[in-house]
Amino acid sequence: MSDYLVKELMVPLSEYATVPKGSTLFDAILALEKAQEEFDHTKYKHRGVLILDKKRQVIGKLSQLDVLRALEPKDEESIDILNLNQFGFSSNFVHRLRMQRRMTAAPLKDLCSKASQLKVEDFMQTPSAGEFIDETATLEMAVMQLVHGPHLSLLVARGKEIIGILRMTDVFAAVFHTMKECEL
Repeated sequence: MSDYLVKELMVPLSEYATVPKGSTLFDAILALEKAQEEFDHTKYKHRGVLILDKKRQVIGKLSQLDVLRALEPKDEESIDILNLNQFGFSSNFVHRLRMQRRMTAAPLKDLCSKASQLKVEDFMQTPSAGEFIDETATLEMAVMQLVHGPHLSLLVARGKEIIGILRMTDVFAAVFHTMKECEL
């Protein structure tokens, strides 16, 4: 597998969806849509947006799941429901309470309208130490980091600068290609 280096598999930062800190969730969704339209359609679509500071340095990632989580009500009652597990209530009971609450909550259009104005930094995930990989690392190193960490992508670094993103789908495609070559 060492025939592949991370820099050959990554999506360059210039081709990935990015928004500056302070942007709204709606801005992020528009950036993701634009990046998907412009990206090579023979590859997998992007599933997140990178958040940049004023110096255009990556300070976080916003996934599709993060955006969906922004739709969930964040009031006292919803927090109380989440804490019921610690008092011995079954996860099934807690799930039913959450479903009941969802049925009486605001319609999806209202939730989307409110969420679209929220700031990306309130929902983004700040990169952790295990989320970075050097551009000269091998495919084996990338596989190991993805398998042993909770990440679906890694930020590719050249020194201290983030130059791209290595997505699990691109790593899988390279592994699949290598497997096919081994069988021929």
